[in-house]
Amino acid sequence: QVQLVESGGGLVQPGGSLRLSCTVSGRTSNSYGMGWFRQAPGKEREFVVTITRSGGNTVYADSVKGRFTISRDNAKNTVYLQMNSLKPEDTAVYFCAAGPYASRSFNSYDYWGQGTQVTVSS
Repeated sequence: QVQLVESGGGLVQPGGSLRLSCTVSGRTSNSYGMGWFRQAPGKEREFVVTITRSGGNTVYADSVKGRFTISRDNAKNTVYLQMNSLKPEDTAVYFCAAGPYASRSFNSYDYWGQGTQVTVSS
């Protein structure tokens, strides 16, 4: 059974930074393309960023490009999301997901974490 566990969320002031982690268990993470999605209250889940199995290619949503960075350490079965210059509109529950390939579509992913709350507020 593949499980994904996110961590690193919290409360941060506008302009601050957070690093989220997503650890994969049950199978090695390099078997999967990985993605981060987020869902704000009353809104649909939206794509944030995706990374290929090797980590060689990434695709970002326009709203986070230049501020967020995804990376992966397959030796640790962990994917990271470094979030800088955070804005109040980044407030959401952030989910990591694993699937056969990197994709912007949440329908492409087979496994999901439980989510971690990120709140950007002064």
